[in-house]
Amino acid sequence: MTARSTVVAVVSPKGGVGKTTVVANLAMALTDRRQSVLALDLDPQNALRLHLKMPVADSRGLAVQCLQQASLDHAEFLSPYGMRLLPYGSLAEDDRREFERMLDRDPQWLRRQLDAVPIAPGTITLIDTPPGGSVYLQQALLAADLALMVLLPDAASFVTIASMERWLADYCRSRSEFAGSYYVVNRMNAARPLCRDVLGAMQRELGYRLTPTVLRFDAMVEEAMASQAPVSRYAPDSLAAQDAAALADWLLAQVEIA
Repeated sequence: MTARSTVVAVVSPKGGVGKTTVVANLAMALTDRRQSVLALDLDPQNALRLHLKMPVADSRGLAVQCLQQASLDHAEFLSPYGMRLLPYGSLAEDDRREFERMLDRDPQWLRRQLDAVPIAPGTITLIDTPPGGSVYLQQALLAADLALMVLLPDAASFVTIASMERWLADYCRSRSEFAGSYYVVNRMNAARPLCRDVLGAMQRELGYRLTPTVLRFDAMVEEAMASQAPVSRYAPDSLAAQDAAALADWLLAQVEIA
């Protein structure tokens, strides 16, 4: 990875795993560690901004800027929580389809755009993506130095690992600058035997590529989202805030090692 920045693609093989929430809380925890952070939303749902207090009526975003042939930094929003945000933007359906066709024709578009965006040395860019295979997943993985896959401790998530491994092989592992791919379990409820069993199976399947930090189930996460706040700002003593901090420390160690 470059000394200038580290790009982390946060992806999931299936929906409903809390990936956007993980990105928002990880961005906050990194910012709390005086780490420069750019949070980039590559998901048409455009939901990351709702965690970072961007006004709902603000329609700007990277997709909007692209279709207007304008620089991405014109879409940037400085969150009151301290990190920079590049939202997806609000698009009509026809415009969204046109943007996706453009991405399909130009798989390296995001990589070039990130090289052109002025950012401080050492910045960590976190890319939020829609679930499953898509032109957005391809763009994110081709731009990434590290990939972080979010799973739930359930059988449905476990069986998607093979699909994710194929995508990593297609887009990441042949690139010399790619530093590695890891999985993180979200919404872990240790009181449920099934969750414990699936976590054990994931540990056996993935080994060191399963992060040592498990993100525990915590109702404070949903309450924080309703308040447009990262969980460490809404409930700083919560389990979720502690886990986000631990994941940030783990990620910083991976960046230092790489």
